[in-house]
Amino acid sequence: MALKVLSPAKVNLFLRVSGKRPDGYHDILSLMQPVSLYDDIEIEAGEGEGISVSSDNPALPVGAENLAHRAASAFLKKLGKTKSVSIHIKKRIPVGAGLGGGSSNAASVLMGLNELTGAGFDEAVLMDIGSRLGSDVPFFILKSGALAAGRGTELKRVKVPEFGYILINPGYHVSTAWVYGNLDLTKKPENNKLTYSVASFREGFEVGDLYNDLESVTLKEHPDLAEYKKILVKNGALGALMSGSGPTVFGVYTDGESAQKAYAAVKACLDETVSAFAVKGL
Repeated sequence: MALKVLSPAKVNLFLRVSGKRPDGYHDILSLMQPVSLYDDIEIEAGEGEGISVSSDNPALPVGAENLAHRAASAFLKKLGKTKSVSIHIKKRIPVGAGLGGGSSNAASVLMGLNELTGAGFDEAVLMDIGSRLGSDVPFFILKSGALAAGRGTELKRVKVPEFGYILINPGYHVSTAWVYGNLDLTKKPENNKLTYSVASFREGFEVGDLYNDLESVTLKEHPDLAEYKKILVKNGALGALMSGSGPTVFGVYTDGESAQKAYAAVKACLDETVSAFAVKGL
């Protein structure tokens, strides 16, 4: 049995960090939207045992540390059965880019194996398995824009405008742990969760709400990212922001067509080591 699935990236339209938790994670409040940049994943499940992961991207670890591998293992443990599982990941989402590629791959494997094996686990069960793998994994199981609270696993579906985006990835990796470790939490006001509350989203999201507490840490180490933001705004973006812990930055456009029209001009401003993608919100 084999199944091919599309595994989308995400952007954080805002990300507030309100403190460090006893479990080592951080409490956040973030608005996330999946976008139309996808990895292609092929999953096969059959009789036998053993999990294998392969990829066309040599930068992607394919052993037991890979999130897709861990997702398959966690799923089979919940299922209580042994299966032979083979996963191939064709990467389009840059690795370690702040776009949630690994978490999305894990979510896709959980949902794919749920279909292939006929397990019939509901969304809540899959999200519970996913939450033990990584903070962003449950978000991708929702298949929706969402407001994420706690360590990112407390989710509420939110209707986000169908913005267009241009993503710029500089081609290097930024450690999420390093970024959080260098964030000065003493500067975080207690009213973050009051300003950015679930209730406020009944009135909708405005581009002026773009904000990321992690941006100052990453941009201090990588000032080139600020230049990419300027390029995006110069080429018609309504606003620009870093996604997650970076290093990918994105420009927000009114719709996918507007982003596509601006793409060539943005790309012309970048050197060959820098990647750019025109996408739309899902």
